[in-house]
Amino acid sequence: MDLSSAESLVSSLKYVPETGSTNADLAISGGEDLTVLVAGSQTAGRGRAGREWSSPEGSSLAVSILLRPKFENLTWLPLLAGLAMTRAVRSLGVAATLKWPNDVLVNERKLSGVLSELVDGSAVIVGAGLNLTQTQDELPIAKATSLALESVGATLPEALTAYLAEFVSLYKEFSAAGGDAEVSLRDQVREVCGTIGQEVRAIMPGDSEVVGKAIDVDATGRLLINVAGENTLYAVGAGDIVHLRHN
Repeated sequence: MDLSSAESLVSSLKYVPETGSTNADLAISGGEDLTVLVAGSQTAGRGRAGREWSSPEGSSLAVSILLRPKFENLTWLPLLAGLAMTRAVRSLGVAATLKWPNDVLVNERKLSGVLSELVDGSAVIVGAGLNLTQTQDELPIAKATSLALESVGATLPEALTAYLAEFVSLYKEFSAAGGDAEVSLRDQVREVCGTIGQEVRAIMPGDSEVVGKAIDVDATGRLLINVAGENTLYAVGAGDIVHLRHN
Protein backbone atom coordinates (compact mmCIF):
# COMPACT_ATOMS: atom_id res chain seq x y z
CA MET A 1 0.00 0.00 0.00
CA ASP A 2 1.54 3.31 -1.11
CA LEU A 3 1.03 5.94 1.59
CA SER A 4 3.85 8.23 0.48
CA SER A 5 1.54 11.12 -0.45
CA ALA A 6 -0.07 11.06 2.98
CA GLU A 7 3.27 10.54 4.73
CA SER A 8 4.71 13.69 3.16
CA LEU A 9 2.08 15.81 4.91
CA VAL A 10 2.94 14.93 8.53
CA SER A 11 5.89 14.46 10.89
CA SER A 12 5.68 10.67 10.78
CA LEU A 13 3.16 8.06 9.69
CA LYS A 14 2.91 4.39 10.61
CA TYR A 15 0.54 1.84 9.09
CA VAL A 16 -0.46 -1.40 10.84
CA PRO A 17 -2.70 -4.09 9.28
CA GLU A 18 -4.76 -4.51 12.46
CA THR A 19 -5.02 -3.08 15.96
CA GLY A 20 -7.48 -2.71 18.79
CA SER A 21 -7.58 1.09 18.85
CA THR A 22 -5.35 3.56 17.03
CA ASN A 23 -6.03 6.16 19.74
CA ALA A 24 -4.95 3.79 22.52
CA ASP A 25 -1.83 2.68 20.63
CA LEU A 26 -0.76 6.24 19.86
CA ALA A 27 -1.27 7.27 23.49
CA ILE A 28 1.26 4.61 24.46
CA SER A 29 3.82 5.11 21.68
CA GLY A 30 3.72 8.91 21.69
CA GLY A 31 5.67 11.04 19.24
CA GLU A 32 6.07 14.61 18.10
CA ASP A 33 3.41 16.98 16.83
CA LEU A 34 1.52 15.52 13.82
CA THR A 35 2.51 11.91 14.41
CA VAL A 36 -0.02 9.65 12.66
CA LEU A 37 -1.08 6.02 13.12
CA VAL A 38 -3.27 4.30 10.50
CA ALA A 39 -4.83 0.82 10.74
CA GLY A 40 -6.26 -1.42 8.07
CA SER A 41 -8.57 -2.99 10.63
CA GLN A 42 -9.66 -1.77 14.06
CA THR A 43 -11.23 -4.25 16.46
CA ALA A 44 -11.81 -2.23 19.65
CA GLY A 45 -12.15 1.39 18.64
CA ARG A 46 -14.19 3.77 20.75
CA GLY A 47 -16.65 6.41 19.72
CA ARG A 48 -18.16 9.23 21.70
CA ALA A 49 -19.71 8.38 25.10
CA GLY A 50 -17.60 5.22 25.24
CA ARG A 51 -19.40 3.45 22.39
CA GLU A 52 -17.47 0.61 20.81
CA TRP A 53 -16.54 0.94 17.17
CA SER A 54 -14.84 -1.63 14.95
CA SER A 55 -14.10 -2.06 11.28
CA PRO A 56 -13.47 -5.16 9.14
CA GLU A 57 -10.12 -5.22 7.36
CA GLY A 58 -9.87 -2.76 4.49
CA SER A 59 -13.45 -1.54 4.79
CA SER A 60 -12.78 1.79 6.49
CA LEU A 61 -10.16 4.35 7.36
CA ALA A 62 -9.05 4.32 11.00
CA VAL A 63 -6.53 7.09 11.73
CA SER A 64 -5.26 8.87 14.81
CA ILE A 65 -3.17 12.04 14.94
CA LEU A 66 -1.05 13.08 17.92
CA LEU A 67 -0.96 16.84 18.44
CA ARG A 68 1.25 18.88 20.73
CA PRO A 69 -0.30 22.33 20.31
CA LYS A 70 1.46 25.41 21.62
CA PHE A 71 -1.85 27.17 22.29
CA GLU A 72 -4.31 26.62 25.14
CA ASN A 73 -7.61 26.70 23.25
CA LEU A 74 -8.12 22.96 22.72
CA THR A 75 -11.93 22.96 22.59
CA TRP A 76 -11.92 23.72 18.87
CA LEU A 77 -9.76 20.74 17.87
CA PRO A 78 -12.69 18.28 17.57
CA LEU A 79 -14.55 20.75 15.35
CA LEU A 80 -11.38 21.34 13.32
CA ALA A 81 -11.12 17.58 12.74
CA GLY A 82 -14.79 17.36 11.77
CA LEU A 83 -14.36 20.26 9.36
CA ALA A 84 -11.29 18.59 7.84
CA MET A 85 -13.12 15.30 7.30
CA THR A 86 -16.18 17.06 5.84
CA ARG A 87 -13.99 18.87 3.34
CA ALA A 88 -12.06 15.70 2.53
CA VAL A 89 -15.27 13.80 1.82
CA ARG A 90 -16.54 16.63 -0.35
CA SER A 91 -13.28 16.58 -2.31
CA LEU A 92 -13.90 12.87 -2.97
CA GLY A 93 -17.28 13.69 -4.47
CA VAL A 94 -19.81 13.33 -1.63
CA ALA A 95 -22.08 16.20 -0.54
CA ALA A 96 -21.45 15.84 3.19
CA THR A 97 -22.25 18.15 6.08
CA LEU A 98 -20.88 18.49 9.60
CA LYS A 99 -23.10 17.50 12.50
CA TRP A 100 -21.91 19.36 15.60
CA PRO A 101 -19.36 18.77 16.89
CA ASN A 102 -17.58 16.33 14.58
CA ASP A 103 -19.76 13.73 12.87
CA VAL A 104 -19.91 13.79 9.08
CA LEU A 105 -23.34 13.09 7.59
CA VAL A 106 -24.75 12.44 4.14
CA ASN A 107 -28.53 12.93 4.05
CA GLU A 108 -28.59 12.46 7.85
CA ARG A 109 -26.68 9.16 7.59
CA LYS A 110 -23.37 8.91 9.44
CA LEU A 111 -20.31 8.51 7.24
CA SER A 112 -17.55 9.46 9.67
CA GLY A 113 -16.96 10.16 13.35
CA VAL A 114 -14.16 11.72 15.38
CA LEU A 115 -13.00 11.14 18.96
CA SER A 116 -10.50 13.55 20.57
CA GLU A 117 -8.72 12.71 23.81
CA LEU A 118 -6.38 14.68 26.07
CA VAL A 119 -3.20 12.80 27.00
CA ASP A 120 -0.25 13.76 29.22
CA GLY A 121 -2.07 16.91 30.28
CA SER A 122 -1.38 18.89 27.14
CA ALA A 123 -1.15 16.59 24.12
CA VAL A 124 -4.27 15.67 22.15
CA ILE A 125 -5.00 12.56 20.10
CA VAL A 126 -7.61 13.02 17.38
CA GLY A 127 -8.98 9.71 16.11
CA ALA A 128 -11.22 9.48 13.06
CA GLY A 129 -13.08 6.72 11.29
CA LEU A 130 -14.39 6.95 7.74
CA ASN A 131 -16.55 4.23 6.18
CA LEU A 132 -15.10 3.29 2.80
CA THR A 133 -16.48 0.10 1.26
CA GLN A 134 -19.10 -1.31 3.63
CA THR A 135 -22.42 -2.52 2.35
CA GLN A 136 -25.51 -1.54 4.33
CA ASP A 137 -25.51 -4.93 6.09
CA GLU A 138 -21.90 -4.45 7.22
CA LEU A 139 -22.48 -1.07 8.86
CA PRO A 140 -22.90 -0.94 12.66
CA ILE A 141 -26.11 1.11 12.64
CA ALA A 142 -28.98 1.50 10.21
CA LYS A 143 -28.49 5.27 9.90
CA ALA A 144 -24.96 4.97 8.57
CA THR A 145 -23.46 5.01 5.10
CA SER A 146 -20.15 4.48 3.33
CA LEU A 147 -18.38 6.07 0.39
CA ALA A 148 -19.24 2.98 -1.66
CA LEU A 149 -22.94 3.37 -0.86
CA GLU A 150 -22.63 6.99 -2.00
CA SER A 151 -21.14 5.74 -5.31
CA VAL A 152 -17.57 6.82 -4.51
CA GLY A 153 -14.80 4.26 -4.82
CA ALA A 154 -11.97 5.98 -2.94
CA THR A 155 -9.13 3.78 -1.70
CA LEU A 156 -7.69 4.03 1.81
CA PRO A 157 -4.59 5.95 0.61
CA GLU A 158 -6.77 8.41 -1.32
CA ALA A 159 -9.10 9.01 1.61
CA LEU A 160 -6.21 9.30 4.07
CA THR A 161 -4.36 11.81 1.91
CA ALA A 162 -7.50 13.91 1.41
CA TYR A 163 -8.17 14.00 5.17
CA LEU A 164 -4.60 14.75 6.24
CA ALA A 165 -4.24 17.49 3.62
CA GLU A 166 -7.30 19.28 5.01
CA PHE A 167 -6.44 18.61 8.65
CA VAL A 168 -2.81 19.75 8.48
CA SER A 169 -3.70 22.92 6.58
CA LEU A 170 -6.39 23.87 9.11
CA TYR A 171 -4.22 22.93 12.09
CA LYS A 172 -1.27 25.01 10.90
CA GLU A 173 -3.57 27.96 10.21
CA PHE A 174 -5.14 27.63 13.66
CA SER A 175 -1.72 27.31 15.29
CA ALA A 176 -0.46 30.42 13.48
CA ALA A 177 -3.46 32.29 14.90
CA GLY A 178 -2.50 31.18 18.41
CA GLY A 179 -5.62 29.07 18.73
CA ASP A 180 -7.92 32.01 18.03
CA ALA A 181 -10.95 30.53 16.25
CA GLU A 182 -12.30 33.97 15.40
CA VAL A 183 -9.51 34.49 12.85
CA SER A 184 -11.10 32.04 10.42
CA LEU A 185 -11.91 28.63 11.92
CA ARG A 186 -15.28 29.55 13.42
CA ASP A 187 -16.61 30.87 10.10
CA GLN A 188 -15.31 27.83 8.24
CA VAL A 189 -17.07 25.48 10.67
CA ARG A 190 -20.31 27.44 10.38
CA GLU A 191 -20.13 27.16 6.60
CA VAL A 192 -20.37 23.34 6.61
CA CYS A 193 -22.29 22.74 9.85
CA GLY A 194 -25.66 21.23 8.97
CA THR A 195 -26.77 21.37 12.62
CA ILE A 196 -27.14 25.15 12.50
CA GLY A 197 -30.74 25.97 11.60
CA GLN A 198 -32.04 22.54 12.70
CA GLU A 199 -34.48 21.69 15.44
CA VAL A 200 -32.41 19.54 17.79
CA ARG A 201 -32.47 17.62 21.03
CA ALA A 202 -29.30 17.98 23.08
CA ILE A 203 -28.77 15.10 25.52
CA MET A 204 -26.16 16.21 28.00
CA PRO A 205 -24.14 14.44 30.71
CA GLY A 206 -26.53 13.45 33.48
CA ASP A 207 -29.27 12.83 30.89
CA SER A 208 -30.63 16.38 31.04
CA GLU A 209 -32.11 17.54 27.74
CA VAL A 210 -32.64 20.74 25.82
CA VAL A 211 -34.91 20.87 22.78
CA GLY A 212 -34.87 23.85 20.47
CA LYS A 213 -33.37 25.39 17.34
CA ALA A 214 -29.59 25.34 16.90
CA ILE A 215 -28.71 28.84 15.78
CA ASP A 216 -24.92 29.18 15.95
CA VAL A 217 -21.57 27.97 17.23
CA ASP A 218 -20.10 30.39 19.77
CA ALA A 219 -16.53 31.62 20.19
CA THR A 220 -15.58 28.61 22.33
CA GLY A 221 -17.10 26.05 19.95
CA ARG A 222 -20.29 25.45 21.94
CA LEU A 223 -23.58 24.92 20.13
CA LEU A 224 -26.14 27.65 20.84
CA ILE A 225 -29.74 26.45 21.11
CA ASN A 226 -32.78 28.69 21.26
CA VAL A 227 -35.77 27.17 23.07
CA ALA A 228 -39.16 28.37 21.88
CA GLY A 229 -40.89 30.55 24.47
CA GLU A 230 -37.70 31.23 26.43
CA ASN A 231 -35.42 34.25 26.23
CA THR A 232 -32.27 32.35 27.14
CA LEU A 233 -29.81 30.73 24.74
CA TYR A 234 -28.44 27.39 25.90
CA ALA A 235 -24.75 26.87 25.19
CA VAL A 236 -23.99 23.14 24.85
CA GLY A 237 -20.35 22.17 25.15
CA ALA A 238 -20.74 18.40 25.43
CA GLY A 239 -23.49 15.93 24.69
CA ASP A 240 -25.31 13.99 22.00
CA ILE A 241 -27.18 16.04 19.44
CA VAL A 242 -30.22 14.58 17.69
CA HIS A 243 -31.49 16.29 14.55
CA LEU A 244 -35.28 16.34 14.80
CA ARG A 245 -37.47 15.91 11.76
CA HIS A 246 -41.00 17.22 11.65
CA ASN A 247 -43.44 15.97 9.01
